[in-house]
Amino acid sequence: MSDTVPANHLVERSIAPAFTCGLDATLKVISGKWKPLILYFLLRGPTRYGELKRAIRDVSDKVLIQQLKELEADGILCRNDYKEVPPRVDYALTQLGQNLAQALEPLCQWGTDNMAEMQKLFADRDGWRRGRS
Repeated sequence: MSDTVPANHLVERSIAPAFTCGLDATLKVISGKWKPLILYFLLRGPTRYGELKRAIRDVSDKVLIQQLKELEADGILCRNDYKEVPPRVDYALTQLGQNLAQALEPLCQWGTDNMAEMQKLFADRDGWRRGRS
């Protein structure tokens, strides 16, 4: 038996990312400041760009467009262009995206359940930082 690796095997390994665990795979898809919020708002159904922009406060157009394109490339959402004038485009989750967004729901619930405590902790931490300056 030879210790050499077939050439086609090397190509596959260089293309497919190596994940250390399932969480690593998930984080590679949702990494980005706004991606979890995009998934959250798209779980409600197809959403137009302007609605997403209003729902996700503080995101720039450039970053929102970039993260939407990345999620589309990863098969998490699809972009529907209705080829109308004025332009009408909306975004919807694929089945894979719906599964991912539903997996994030417990995190949303945790945030809701602990929001008051988190606000206090962040306010205390910000006060501590200002005190050190």
